[in-house]
Amino acid sequence: MAYMKFKELTKYFDFGTEVHPDNLPEYAKEYLTDVENVIMAYKNSKDYAVFTNKKLILFDRDPLAVYYKKIHIIPYKSISTSAINFKQGKVELLLSLDSGYQMHINFVSMNHNKKENLKIAYKTMMSAKI
Repeated sequence: MAYMKFKELTKYFDFGTEVHPDNLPEYAKEYLTDVENVIMAYKNSKDYAVFTNKKLILFDRDPLAVYYKKIHIIPYKSISTSAINFKQGKVELLLSLDSGYQMHINFVSMNHNKKENLKIAYKTMMSAKI
């Protein structure tokens, strides 16, 4: 008998707006534990990214399919390699997970202060890994 491992292709996300943790939708707050602190959150027209002190939560919603919502919960300890690329007006966060799954998260319309805030989230991710 043969088995094949299904591996989804690299997932891409694009975020442009920073969201205050108090303004997160209720469904996003449901995935937080009492011991977690939200460092920062971002959104685009349909998706959310929530950085806590322990994990990254990505909400992938399809506005055309009313009931489709895929939630990626990535504990920082499961990140095997990562990179952060700073470009003109943009930041790219590249993650490779222990499972071999790869994520590519873009943050657009980034000025210097927003880049510094994202750098804090990245440092928190990497310090949780150590």
